[in-house]
Amino acid sequence: MVRRAETDQQETGVPRRTGAADSEAPSGPTPAERARTLAYGMADGVLVAPGVPYAPVPAHTTDLDGRPLLLLPATSPIVAALAGEPDLPATLRICDVAPVPLPDRVRGRAWLHGWLTEIPAAELRAAALRLSRPHPRPELLDLAAPVPPQRGAAGGGEADEGSEWTILALEVAQVEIQDAWGSATLEPEEYADAAPDPFVAIEAGMLTHLDSCHRAELTGLLPESVLPESSEPAEPAESGEAREDGPRDAVRPLGLDRHGLWLRCRMPVTDGSVTCDLRLPFPEAVRDIHGLRRAYRTLFARANP
Repeated sequence: MVRRAETDQQETGVPRRTGAADSEAPSGPTPAERARTLAYGMADGVLVAPGVPYAPVPAHTTDLDGRPLLLLPATSPIVAALAGEPDLPATLRICDVAPVPLPDRVRGRAWLHGWLTEIPAAELRAAALRLSRPHPRPELLDLAAPVPPQRGAAGGGEADEGSEWTILALEVAQVEIQDAWGSATLEPEEYADAAPDPFVAIEAGMLTHLDSCHRAELTGLLPESVLPESSEPAEPAESGEAREDGPRDAVRPLGLDRHGLWLRCRMPVTDGSVTCDLRLPFPEAVRDIHGLRRAYRTLFARANP
């Protein structure tokens, strides 16, 4: 079981467990912002509709109002179920998995309930271009052409190559989210008014870089009251290879947003150790990569005076 806590950097330095008993919520994004971040398209999605087999979504993103745009094979059963209908009730299920290989990697889930609709031909190119920003997939090249090919072109014969894929939109009616901060149900207006985290598209690269190049420094980010499980060098295995569960693995990067950094660490307790997710809040919310670099320098300067 993974416990979660937040370090209070400006007061005692003692981690504070988050939960229903807390009198003050941990610093971080709102439920609507977290939902918009999950819906942005970095996390995997599956479409579920009544009476239709589950449809994994190869790529998805959102428009400016948070409406999901979904790339699907034209032969998908869910596309066939929508044919000839104005809309189709459906749910986009999103599972957010940490990019760093860890046990218990699922960081959050979201359920976007609403109605599937077809993208009008006049809007198909703009939708394909928007999808191609986070997902530069070859399937989108023809859909993003000035005149996208049409499925089942007149004259019979085989359809054009670009007709093998299509884009659907989900008109959101309700959103549910469950993650490290808890659970929340959102109305569509609250969800639409929020914005995704500015680092959602680069978070995976930043976390994997921290994990591969700066894991030793991550231990120094913890206050003295929160120490890794062991500071002793790991004993080599009998084969002569280094063990994978030594102190180098005691602190790992788990998540990043404009408000702070999540770390996964093994904390000592009287009868052994416990895995705990710690929240390191930034001094203030950052808006761009320059602010993020300043926040990083502040954290690491404190760790390495």
